[in-house]
Amino acid sequence: MEKVIINNSDLHFEHKQWDSELAFWKDELKSFNLRLDELVKRWTKKEVLQKLEHYQNEFMLHKGIIEKLQGEIQVHEANIAAQERTGKPALDTILVKNHSEFRKKMEEQRQIYADLKKEFFRFLSQYM
Repeated sequence: MEKVIINNSDLHFEHKQWDSELAFWKDELKSFNLRLDELVKRWTKKEVLQKLEHYQNEFMLHKGIIEKLQGEIQVHEANIAAQERTGKPALDTILVKNHSEFRKKMEEQRQIYADLKKEFFRFLSQYM
């Protein structure tokens, strides 16, 4: 079995990509909340207001998840930096395993967030 070497720069690059994606989602949530504010002013029906509250809660939840993921990226970056100070260009197995697990979290969150956006856009097309 051939030994695969994973360089710190490869993982750092992926962290930057994820961090940018998370920052974009966070910014998107701000604009979604502005839409909710518009709809709150426009609708008084209890059923619509309940849906608005549902999305407001979902967006707050997702904002928290995004911030948690961003924090995890920072911790992983600190671990890479500490490992780099050892002078070894490649990561140890534990850091690579953690990175792979985080990649899976990002993939899952990406799908959850995409589904929420689709649902929200359907809602907007109905009530805007």
